Amino acid sequence: MASRREPRLADAAEIAAEQGLTPARISGLYAERAENAAGVPFPEVADMRGRARLWDHAKVTEWFAHRKPARLQEHSPPARDPQELLNAADASRFLGYKNPNQVTTFVRDHPGYFPDPDVVEELGTAENPYRRQLWRVQTLLDWMATRPGRGRRTTSKAAPPLPDVPVDGDPDELLGATAAASLLGYKTVGSFSSSLSRGNLPLLKTTDAVAENAGRQNGRRRWTRRRILEQAAQRKVQKVKSRGELV
Repeated sequence: MASRREPRLADAAEIAAEQGLTPARISGLYAERAENAAGVPFPEVADMRGRARLWDHAKVTEWFAHRKPARLQEHSPPARDPQELLNAADASRFLGYKNPNQVTTFVRDHPGYFPDPDVVEELGTAENPYRRQLWRVQTLLDWMATRPGRGRRTTSKAAPPLPDVPVDGDPDELLGATAAASLLGYKTVGSFSSSLSRGNLPLLKTTDAVAENAGRQNGRRRWTRRRILEQAAQRKVQKVKSRGELV
């Protein structure tokens, strides 16, 4: 019998960051839930972490998704060139967050929630390398228009199917995330990226190249077909083990 999956819990600070509010406002919405009983009250607390309240993240996200737009605090970003590149701090300010580290927090702690950077610059020295992630203004605007919790949303179109990528091609050919997702059996690039960020694809932690002078693909990671297929084989074995089919 499959075990019941525990819900993801979130505190007021995390919810506030996702919804563009303050932790105090989240606590206020919870305190005012009785007054909203005629409509849809704010979800009940699911657990406690010390003195901090924890809510079921999915229920809170759904509550905000159905909340009347007039009651939401909307942010109108300043007019900028859609192709302009912004670093994490500038992107946070552009999106209306007071905390300049908010985008960094999204990328680090919530894989798959925030879009991948459009450009990744490898900087520093061989002894002290570091990476700078950059997002185009248009990428940020697209995310603002579709992220959870911003009032009513139109149903988005289904993601296009991934292309068929041959397994018997040149083993040293460099492939991007779309091809890697297809060879690994994922349904979308987003699910592949999320799994990669969570450390579920250890062989792909090391990249074989980073795209350069490739327009919108500039800075995107590349892996050889050989490395991706090795990861696919390892992933298959892990799935079989998890089902208890190996002795």
